[in-house]
Amino acid sequence: MALSEQILEDDIHPIDIVEHLAEHHDWDFDRIGDDQIAMAVEGQWRTYSITLAWSGHDETLRLICTFEMEPPEDRLGGLYELINEMNDQCWAGTFTYWGRQKLMVYRYGLVLSGGQVAGPEQIDTMITAAVLGSERYYPAIQLLVWGGREPKDAMQVAIAEAYGRA
Repeated sequence: MALSEQILEDDIHPIDIVEHLAEHHDWDFDRIGDDQIAMAVEGQWRTYSITLAWSGHDETLRLICTFEMEPPEDRLGGLYELINEMNDQCWAGTFTYWGRQKLMVYRYGLVLSGGQVAGPEQIDTMITAAVLGSERYYPAIQLLVWGGREPKDAMQVAIAEAYGRA
């Protein structure tokens, strides 16, 4: 059964849809308020903290996917170069590093202006893209930060990585 068959789409708040998706996938979540939800999604490399928030002001569903990272100061220049390389390959969403919070961040905003409604499949795809993108680039980030590799060399891991599992 499709997700949209399980969740009625008419006039349902986007965060309500996210809550139903979290229950469907059995993700740990916390409904922070009417317009915000936080959850933990298990990946192959680590557990990702994902927050989705609805802004009625600009009609945008914002997604932030984070994981902790504390790179050595001397690796930050290379990390920012790597992030630029990563973002060149991302068509939706962007990566950034929040140094003060020591978080690697993937963020995406889905604009739903004019009363548009996001369906469950669309929101599920947003969350999946955040986790898969983080999973794809995690080894490259680790190679650069802790393995001393240069950004171009570290990116080869993300480019060459096979999809799926044996």
